[in-house]
Amino acid sequence: MSDSSPERLFRTLFISDVHLGARGSQADRLLDFLRCHDADTIYLVGDIIDGWALKSNWHWPQSHNDFVQKMLRRVRKGAKVIYIPGNHDEFLRSYYGTHFGGVEVVETAIHEGADGKKYLVIHGDIFDLVVQNARWLAHLGDRAYDFAIQMNRMVNAFRKLFGRPYWSLSQWAKLKVKNAVNYIGAFEQTLAGEAKRHGADGVICGHIHYATIRDENGIRYMNCGDWVESCTALVEHEDGRFEILTWTDPVRRPQPAPRVTAQAA
Repeated sequence: MSDSSPERLFRTLFISDVHLGARGSQADRLLDFLRCHDADTIYLVGDIIDGWALKSNWHWPQSHNDFVQKMLRRVRKGAKVIYIPGNHDEFLRSYYGTHFGGVEVVETAIHEGADGKKYLVIHGDIFDLVVQNARWLAHLGDRAYDFAIQMNRMVNAFRKLFGRPYWSLSQWAKLKVKNAVNYIGAFEQTLAGEAKRHGADGVICGHIHYATIRDENGIRYMNCGDWVESCTALVEHEDGRFEILTWTDPVRRPQPAPRVTAQAA
């Protein structure tokens, strides 16, 4: 696979929830994104590898291996790559402080932006009570989520036949179902509070597969989204400005992700 010069170079790139090993992973779209985008520093913000899925049904196509190789090549070319494990790749939490091919594995990180502001970088699952206190329920939800992803593929296959753009069924549901909106709002508030306790100006996380940039009580909350349904990444420009890029259409033209404020009702 060629690694030609990317069209856009950023100061920092944040990627989360790729779920390599799961059938729903859109690693091929991520590879296409990475052919056009690069950064001096790359944060892998958890659930990059889906250990849960691999345990139940081994699935590792070439695109998943290509992503791993691409990250290793980025390291060899001088990029700093930092891996913060999540709940699906929790097996890596035994290796904090170590390096794999130059990729550093850490529990959390403090990222200093170009403007001097500090951001806590964390996956976020440790603040999800469902994952922490009812693992069997989390796995059950994981199965339901996989079913929703399969349905989403069918819907988009029909949309493609009629020339319609990619559309995420589960993202739509997250904005329509009251409990989901309440959960997103509570998650954002909790992570913002954690950043404040660390003396940071903001937090960068993943986990809930919902990309957004918003302010929460004076703290900047930023979620990278995922590469299962929304295909989003968070980037930092050289001037310190953050932006969410969405990569869903065959034409290589990233679209800004909507900034929707989720509030408990």
